Amino acid sequence: MRLLTRILLAALTFAAVAWLPELVGLGPAGAQSDLQLGTLLAEGSIVAFAVAFVGGVATSLTPCVYPLIPITVSIFGARKAGTRAEAMTLSGLYVLGIAAMYSALGVGAALTGKAFGSVMQNPWVIGFVAIVLAAMAASMFGAFELQLPSSLQARLSGVGGAGRAGAFAMGLVSGIIAAPCTGPVLAAALTFVAAKGSVAFGLGIMFTYALGMGLLFFLIGAFSISLPKSGAWMETVKSIFGVALLAAAGIFLKDAFPQVKPVFSAAREAAFVAAALAALGVALGALHGSFHGPAGERLAKGLGVALLVGGIVYAAGAAGARERARSAAAFAWLHSEEEAIALAKASGRPVIIDFWADWCTACKELDKIAWADPRVREEASRFVAVKLDGTDGSDAFQALSEKYGIVGMPTVIFIDPRGREVPERVTGAIAAEEMVGRLRGVDRACEGAPAAPRTAGALACAARW
Repeated sequence: MRLLTRILLAALTFAAVAWLPELVGLGPAGAQSDLQLGTLLAEGSIVAFAVAFVGGVATSLTPCVYPLIPITVSIFGARKAGTRAEAMTLSGLYVLGIAAMYSALGVGAALTGKAFGSVMQNPWVIGFVAIVLAAMAASMFGAFELQLPSSLQARLSGVGGAGRAGAFAMGLVSGIIAAPCTGPVLAAALTFVAAKGSVAFGLGIMFTYALGMGLLFFLIGAFSISLPKSGAWMETVKSIFGVALLAAAGIFLKDAFPQVKPVFSAAREAAFVAAALAALGVALGALHGSFHGPAGERLAKGLGVALLVGGIVYAAGAAGARERARSAAAFAWLHSEEEAIALAKASGRPVIIDFWADWCTACKELDKIAWADPRVREEASRFVAVKLDGTDGSDAFQALSEKYGIVGMPTVIFIDPRGREVPERVTGAIAAEEMVGRLRGVDRACEGAPAAPRTAGALACAARW
């Protein structure tokens, strides 16, 4: 790679990593909005299915899903298909595998009343995902080739062909691997499905979402036989995907262990230091070097990859620290439900209870677009506000989730000055204007309204104290 090109790549890397903390609601998913899916589902709009499909397409473009595409397409063999029809068949079966996995999630949420997103609070689950992503990254760097064992291929050939059975199986597996990357759209859908309890609805909305997420996989798999031939440029592309996969694994691990939060600084200078390290990694050969060359080149590339990945992960951590600082500056959150209720009862004030988690991207988006808005802060100043953190899934948090009938996060509950929960909860990222309207309507929401069953398991306008 020419020196000028390397300098340009290093400069672009510096700019991208330095800007990373400014991105909205950066989390494991990378997707930044639920596209109003939660609201559309609550309204019973048929447009919700179109939004779910678009949300799936957007998810496939996120940094921790997109790198899976060339890997998985090469594994299930679409590129080796003899005809376009066979390539389309393999790609279609792969997408159906993804759809089957997410449809099962929808049915499970409907039957159990629990959203799948909370599974990602388990460090063992995140650790498994990180290991798989790291293995895929190693394959991108040429450590080994991912393919089904010959003995398994022979067995699969007896049930319709190794390629076809393998394509569907890889779709199922990729559905699991991509689950932490799916962001607010999936969270909004599963939360509503869990509350609604309809198996047919859960199956339909999640199948639609999965088809959207698999669209890009299908197009690349079906038409990959006409892609340009491999060359030296492909090694750089593979290195880019390998770095992206390692960075995603690092971000997952960072979010799995809240104890490392103090390491990340919210200061602007921290992002520039991370960006400088990432740029140095590119200059050393993270993207253009080879692990198959002389020892010096291998060492330089290894160090470069470590610096580039480390810079990206630290910038992501700095983004989280900045978001937490902004949220804390919005207004004084309490962190004890018992303390908040006691204060509200003593002062005759209404209550905001925000169920939140560090792995919940939509929660972070809600913090930035609603809670940090000056208009919301002013209206919320008359409330007792408590934020309950479910990141580590403690027994105390689980008990409060059962008490209030929480099926997913974010969930915001409003209680009026007489201790009655108002009928409408916030279960996604909403605009500041809508939040202001919700806050203004709390005092009169239960006046003259008879108690009625809620889908979330509580009673509308039932006394909470």
